[in-house]
Amino acid sequence: MLYPRPHRTAAMRDPTPTLIYLKDYTPPAFLIPRVDLEFELFEDFARVRARLAIERNPKAANRHGPLALDGEELALESIAIDGRALASTEYQAGAAGLSIAAPPERFTLETVVRIRPRDNAALSGLYASAAGFFTQCEAQGFRRITWFLDRPDVMSIYTTLIRADRDRYPVLLSNGNPAGGGAEDATACAIGAGATAPRHWAKWVDPFPKPSYLFALVAAKLEVLEDRFVTASGRPVRLAIYVDPGKLDQCGFAMEALKKAMRWDEQVFGLEVDLDQYMIVAVGDFNMGAMENKGLNIFNTRYILARQDTGTDTDFLNIDRVVAHEYFHNWTGNRVTCRDWFQLSLKEGLTVFRDQEYGADMYSRPVERIREVRSLRTVQFAEDAGPMAHPVRPAAYMEISNFYTSTIYEKGAELVRMIHTLVGAGNFRRGMDLYFRRHDGQAVTTDDFVQAMADASGIDLEQFRRWYEQAGTPLLKVRGAYDAGARRYTLEVKQSCPPTHGQPQKLPFHIPLAVGLLGADGRDLPLRLQGESPPLAAERAGPGAITRVLSVTQPAQTFVFEGVAEPPVPSLARGFSAPVVLDFDYDEAALTHLMAHDADPFNRWEAGQRLATGILLRATENLRSGGRAAEPPAAFIDACARILKDGPADPAFAAEALTLPAESYLAELMAVADPDAIHAARDGLRRQLAERLQPALLDTYRTQTPPGAYSPDAAPAGKRALRNLALSLLMELEDPAIRLLALKQFDGADNMTDTMAALVALANCDCPERAGALERFYEKWQNEPLVVDKWLAVQAGSRLRGTLAAVKRLAAHAAFNLRNPNKVYALIGGLRANPVHFHAADGAGYAFLADQVIALDSFNPQIAARLARGFDRWKKYDTGRQAQARAALQRIRDTTRLSKDVAEIVSRSLG
Repeated sequence: MLYPRPHRTAAMRDPTPTLIYLKDYTPPAFLIPRVDLEFELFEDFARVRARLAIERNPKAANRHGPLALDGEELALESIAIDGRALASTEYQAGAAGLSIAAPPERFTLETVVRIRPRDNAALSGLYASAAGFFTQCEAQGFRRITWFLDRPDVMSIYTTLIRADRDRYPVLLSNGNPAGGGAEDATACAIGAGATAPRHWAKWVDPFPKPSYLFALVAAKLEVLEDRFVTASGRPVRLAIYVDPGKLDQCGFAMEALKKAMRWDEQVFGLEVDLDQYMIVAVGDFNMGAMENKGLNIFNTRYILARQDTGTDTDFLNIDRVVAHEYFHNWTGNRVTCRDWFQLSLKEGLTVFRDQEYGADMYSRPVERIREVRSLRTVQFAEDAGPMAHPVRPAAYMEISNFYTSTIYEKGAELVRMIHTLVGAGNFRRGMDLYFRRHDGQAVTTDDFVQAMADASGIDLEQFRRWYEQAGTPLLKVRGAYDAGARRYTLEVKQSCPPTHGQPQKLPFHIPLAVGLLGADGRDLPLRLQGESPPLAAERAGPGAITRVLSVTQPAQTFVFEGVAEPPVPSLARGFSAPVVLDFDYDEAALTHLMAHDADPFNRWEAGQRLATGILLRATENLRSGGRAAEPPAAFIDACARILKDGPADPAFAAEALTLPAESYLAELMAVADPDAIHAARDGLRRQLAERLQPALLDTYRTQTPPGAYSPDAAPAGKRALRNLALSLLMELEDPAIRLLALKQFDGADNMTDTMAALVALANCDCPERAGALERFYEKWQNEPLVVDKWLAVQAGSRLRGTLAAVKRLAAHAAFNLRNPNKVYALIGGLRANPVHFHAADGAGYAFLADQVIALDSFNPQIAARLARGFDRWKKYDTGRQAQARAALQRIRDTTRLSKDVAEIVSRSLG
């Protein structure tokens, strides 16, 4: 799943929430090998009949206890064991569970419950949207459908029968393969409201055991795009993407992405699709990005629907990656799932790594890596430094929905990448094969995954496991010394990790540090560690290798390279070989040298980012002390000019290299962040670049138009990225001629990428053209919800004064709906991600977010909790802002009937 956040509903709020600990895990007392479900769907309620084949678990510690099933907001109509109705004294049905004191060793439990999907504004469990009925069960939504052991280590074979109004809900889907369907006998229709209308039924059987969180059901009026895929073994598979009526022309790219991902997984990991068909359903009311339900993925529309004129290059890239991610879950998450929710990264981190590798193969490996690391540093590093810091495998949680985090996903993927680096590509593939042989059809742990890698490679990964257990971002302090007489270069490496919540002391990590050495001419020097003969060094590094991976395992280590003919410039952590903060005393000349010559594209980009970061931090300090930002060094301007000149060779890389570090990232590097000074410094440097490089930027803008018809492929998308970056910088000049260029592009673009680039540029400019462009954009696209989301986000992200007031006005606009997650993310999330306005000194941004969190928490705690994470780093700011943020947090905390989701976030933020 892509960033799901399940929830507790308002009616189920616990006034005394408690922590759940990994150390308390015990196997389930019962197993449920078979589940038969029957859904009768009506307009005002749904009836769910569940027949559960239940048996005691021989591996359970307690073999004689009661049966305790999870359930929320269920109205029990009947209950029977082996066909015998239970008396009221034989069971207890409460607000959060069903208990049977003395069940048999093996039996069939049949329950019938009523639920109200149309009242389910939390969008978890079975809920109603405009098009019909949909489900979202991860992590704990299935308990809102029927009584069950709602935990991932209870795996069952499911059969699902759905009955619904034929005209209103012509499409009836569930997991697995179809096993029948047709018109419903009129005599069977005399149940419930709306039963007089013609009805139909469909039956689905999933042959593979799965946990309840992977259950899915759809009953809706949808159109379908069908295709066919033939597996490597020659088996035909039906592919289907279901969308709202009128949207078929926007899902062709997603279908092609699915087929690419299926073929890639066969070729790279030897994994085939295992069902007769594979289905995707897109729905606009969905709390997360997408969900990997077995054979029936349910997606947010923003990760399926795109057309040249409605979707940007970024939208197409995201669709490609998210479709791949959810498909890859079929094996890493579904066939092998997690034993408990503490192991969430077992499926998510591993699958993110797989979709990253897919993206690298489909697009530009260096550019995709740069984007991944930029996001990791901006989001996950801040998470590691904040109140929600937690290990990749958490030790405890209050509400599992709050732990679908960047640490679980992105840092979890970095852990898998480090294993790949340490064991090598061949051993990693052997480890994956062993992992599936051992654990297919099982619910396992991160330890099981690491053990498979260690056994397949013969490499000791015992110390590496600390990455899963310890929170925080390690600091690598590296110093180099060259001995000309001995032709020897020494690297001294010290590792440490700051204390985090509940972990004041950290043991040393096993850190792969990828290193290269550059000579004065920019070429890589031979790499031979002390004690190695040249043949042995070549064997360990690999033929033609210019990079060595050093295993840093001690608090302090020394690595000595011999035969180094000249003083080198070290290229450290190539490819971002570990998620660490690297401290090396590079001077400006060394960074410029790396920026120009490093054979590792990532480190070329990194050198430029370090140069820009230093300039921006110095400018920020000058501005906050009442001074003026100094002129940027000539070497930096020259380096940027060289990037522009060389840009046509790799425009996507050039666009990334010329993008300055984000304001939120710069804030994390300061002891006390000053958002106003950071913003002024960054805008000032952009303006200076525009002034000094105006001719080159104009030339880039005029020459980097992709030829031919629009395509979202990497090469033309790279050209558009560089061209639009040039326009963005030129707009800093406040030149009417440049504004005319932007307006001309806005009005004449044949694709949404160029339209949005021009609109963003105008929205950030206090100019007459701004209002007209925003108005015309809305008038044209007001009936396309995903495009309207872009319109909302552009205004929420504007740097102009009055942005908060504009957001408040938009919150009352017909285009906004607080009950639709996409609208909330676009407008309220857009303001939260706008540092200069969210962190306004008067606290207005904090107060506004608190209002929205409180409002959302009354019906969708999941989204409320996600927004509340905007307060994570409030202690980074000055005392005045801290006082404002604390007041906002306390107001949220003191809200009556606050959900566990938000209560945990707020309590940890307040400390």
